Amino acid sequence: MARKKHQPTEKNVMATNRKARHDYFISDTYEAGISLTGTEIKSVRARRMNLKDGFVQIRNGQAYLMNVHISEYAQGNQFNHDPLRNRKLLLHKKEIKKLGEATLTKGITIVPLKVYLKHGYAKVLIGVAKGKREYDKRETIKQRDTQRQIDRVMKHY
Repeated sequence: MARKKHQPTEKNVMATNRKARHDYFISDTYEAGISLTGTEIKSVRARRMNLKDGFVQIRNGQAYLMNVHISEYAQGNQFNHDPLRNRKLLLHKKEIKKLGEATLTKGITIVPLKVYLKHGYAKVLIGVAKGKREYDKRETIKQRDTQRQIDRVMKHY
């Protein structure tokens, strides 16, 4: 029997980057593992992290999660971690190569979309993104508002 594909539920999601879908067009998404220390995973489980300014950088055939803030663990004492350290992402070589080629195009970046737990391990959903202009953002807001009005009217019928 085939295994079901894991979908992150609301209780498994530890952090989301809500600003990413507002500021970027997301074309492809990838699931990656994160290499974390002991106090970092405890802070992640306590939902004490911020993805807002984060991005992914490809260096020397490795993917790194940059500028993501994971707060220090309260009971971590001398073994605590640096909150803004670069964290290695665990991806297949083919995926890293594909991401590296995508970022060579001007205006394309890789952003973290959400961090969640899957079978006890922290995973990050990253997306290949192209920046939106101001008028694109307004258009997206307008489409979302009209869809809400349509849904509201259809609910009564």
